[in-house]
Amino acid sequence: MSGLPIILGLVLATATAIGFIILLLLKSGVSNRQEHFEKKAKSELADMFIFTDSKTLFYYSAAAFVMTPILVYVMFGNPVLAIASGIGVAFAPSFLIKRTKRKRVEKFEKQLPDALLMVSGGMRAGASLSVALESMVKEQQPPLAQEFDLMLREQRLGVDFDTALSNMEKRMPLPDFILLVAAMRITREVGGNFAEILESLAHTLRRKHDMEGKIKALTAQGKLQGIVMALLPAFLCLILTYMEPEAMSPLYNTWMGYGVLTVTTIMLLLGHLLISKIVTIDV
Repeated sequence: MSGLPIILGLVLATATAIGFIILLLLKSGVSNRQEHFEKKAKSELADMFIFTDSKTLFYYSAAAFVMTPILVYVMFGNPVLAIASGIGVAFAPSFLIKRTKRKRVEKFEKQLPDALLMVSGGMRAGASLSVALESMVKEQQPPLAQEFDLMLREQRLGVDFDTALSNMEKRMPLPDFILLVAAMRITREVGGNFAEILESLAHTLRRKHDMEGKIKALTAQGKLQGIVMALLPAFLCLILTYMEPEAMSPLYNTWMGYGVLTVTTIMLLLGHLLISKIVTIDV
């Protein structure tokens, strides 16, 4: 019995050391995650002209990541649903940022042909490229007006024209805009009727957008079928739960039921992704 206090002391010291190491690792992991999140969010949001405190966004997302699974478990008593909600909340900020960026790029792409025609018309009327761009910025809406206005501001501050174009190309890595940048650089080096080139490029991009619209219309039925096929099992599950709650109860209250729901959800998501890949055609 005399050695029992020594053993208890060693166990307590070992547990304390292990706990301290775990806390350090958790702190380091959270710190690295916070730094990565803030850096990425600040960079991507600034590129979209959304200026906000990235640290506050991280705290909000961390609070939602902790509280949402707890609330879901308290409301439904389903651990699988609580874990799924936590995973969804963890990926939600990145998904929302990417979706906002994609929508902004798509809007910029739709605005580009009209903007090129406006610049071409201004140059045909005798204005210089800078004056025609300034006039176009005043008439257009964001995001195109924001991007070209930033390029003009950089030039006023002494940035070279090619450097300003390169910066804008990094913010908008679109094939259409890359083609425009190449045309502008070649025209500045070789010469030529830049207004005519812009007009021809605008008509080409407009025909390309018309073709993409036709392809989207033709593939819309396949995309809708993918959504219906993914939601149909969930709809049937809800109907059966309403009609036969006792028969469906093991699906929501046993670990085997949790496993079935998890596997089913993963298979439905994979099926929806595969159908989306099949019906998505890039021009």
